[in-house]
Amino acid sequence: MTPDFSAFDSLATLVLVVDPPGRVLFANTAFEDQVRLSRRTTQGRLAEDWFARPEAVREALGAVRARRFDTMRFEAQLLRPIPEDPLEVWVLVSAAAGGSALVLELVESTQQARHEREAWREDQQRSSKELIRNLAHEIKNPLGGLRGAAQLLALELGGASPLLEYTQVIVHEADRLQQLVDRLLEPHRPVRGFEPVNIHEVCERVRALVQAEFPQGLALLRDYDSSLPEFSGDREQLIQALLNVVRNAAQALGPQIQEGRPAHIRLRTRVARQVTLGKRLCKLALELLVEDNGPGVPPDLRDRLFLPLVTGRADGTGLGLHLAQTIVQAHQGALVCDSEPGRTVFRFLLPLT
Repeated sequence: MTPDFSAFDSLATLVLVVDPPGRVLFANTAFEDQVRLSRRTTQGRLAEDWFARPEAVREALGAVRARRFDTMRFEAQLLRPIPEDPLEVWVLVSAAAGGSALVLELVESTQQARHEREAWREDQQRSSKELIRNLAHEIKNPLGGLRGAAQLLALELGGASPLLEYTQVIVHEADRLQQLVDRLLEPHRPVRGFEPVNIHEVCERVRALVQAEFPQGLALLRDYDSSLPEFSGDREQLIQALLNVVRNAAQALGPQIQEGRPAHIRLRTRVARQVTLGKRLCKLALELLVEDNGPGVPPDLRDRLFLPLVTGRADGTGLGLHLAQTIVQAHQGALVCDSEPGRTVFRFLLPLT
C-alpha cells in the first residue's frame, strides 16, 4: 500500500519526501509553488538537484538513513527558476514514520526569523495581559469603596458646604479610573456568538464614524474587492477593532490636517492565498489593509505597539491597538503593522477557509 503524504499539503513550509537513495516520492504544494513545477514532474528526481550544495543534502540523508542521527539540520540555498534568486532556507531531515522514506522540511530563513519574533511577541503579550488583568482587578475593588465613601461624605456635608466640590472631584476621578479599568479588562471578556459578517459593511460603518469625527481635511478612500465572501465573526467586535485602528491613524494625521496638507486613509480589501496564521496554513484569507500617509510609528514604539498602556500620544491610554489585536486573535486571525515616514499600513488577516 502506497503511503499517503497528502497531509503535508496543509503545511506552509516546503516538504519533500524521498526514498533511501534520495529520489522524490512526494512534494507538497508549498514546494511546487517555489520551484514552479508540478508534483508529478518532481517525482523520481533527486532532491539534491534543487540545492546549490548537493553534497550537504547527500550527507544529511546518509546520516539519517544510517541512523547516526535522528534528525539533521543545516542551512542551504534552494534553486529556483531563473531569474529568481536562490531561496535561503533551513533544512530539517528526519525519517518518515512507519517506513524507509525520509522527510526534508524547508523553512525560509526570513520566515524562521519572523516566526521566532512572533513567538517572542506572543509570550511578551501573554505576560503583559496577565499582569494587567491582575492589576485591574486589584484596582477595581478599592475604587468602589472610595467612590461610596465620597458619596456618603457628600451627604454628611450637605448641599451648602464649600467642601462638597472636593467630594465631587473624588467621585468623578473614581468613575474615570473605573472606565479605564473596564477597558483594561475588555480584551479578556469572551467573544460573543459568531455570525455571517460582510467585511465591507464593517468598513463602511467605521468609515462613517471616523468621517463624522474628522469632517474636514481627511480623505477616507475605499478600494474594495466586491467578490469577497462573508465569513464567521462577531460583527460588533470587528467594528470596534477596525475603528480603533482607523481612529488611531486619523489622530496621527491630525497635524497634517491642521496645516492643510494632504491627509488620507485607504481601506483596501483583498483575498490572500496560502497564508500562515499562527501555526496553521489557510488556503484563503481575508486581507484588510488600513493605509495612511502620516508621519509613521516612532521606531522606539514599533516592537511594543500592541502592548497595553503603550502610546505615543500625551492623551492616549495605549489600549486601542491592544484591544484590536486581541479581538482579531480571538477570530483566529492576525494584525500586524508596517510603518515608515509617509506610509503606515495595518494589515488585518482573517481566515476564510
